[in-house]
Amino acid sequence: MVISLLIIIPIINKYKRKIKNEMKNKEKPKYRHSKQRQRILELLRSTETHPTANWLYNKLRNDFPNLSMGNVYRNLNILVEQGLIGKIEFGSTFDRFDANIHQHYHFICENCGEIIDLELPVDKKLNDKVTKKINLKVRSHNIQFYGLCDKCTE
Repeated sequence: MVISLLIIIPIINKYKRKIKNEMKNKEKPKYRHSKQRQRILELLRSTETHPTANWLYNKLRNDFPNLSMGNVYRNLNILVEQGLIGKIEFGSTFDRFDANIHQHYHFICENCGEIIDLELPVDKKLNDKVTKKINLKVRSHNIQFYGLCDKCTE
């Protein structure tokens, strides 16, 4: 028995190292540092609005004369993939981007389109309720409230 363990332990350790190396290789793709991407992230973090790619492009095009909308979209998608920003998708209208990556709710004005972060606690029990109801594993949820903002109700 002792001899079999002496043979098996090195094999197990080798297998563990192999799995660990494979996991390292499956990490998120690495991207070179980009001044444009860094500036997009800084701009997103400096505003409480939820801008479109076009808004970001207009703010940055003087600083980066060769900037294109394609560059902006590619960099935004990389930032989303890296988990540094969030994307608020509106189907047929323009997507909006959010530097607040913590789960939170939004209020969206039906008239002007303004998006406001709501300071409400996220109801984590809702995930469990839905999981029990549909017998699938819910990991997160996204709730958006619609109505008229202060400016549009005046």
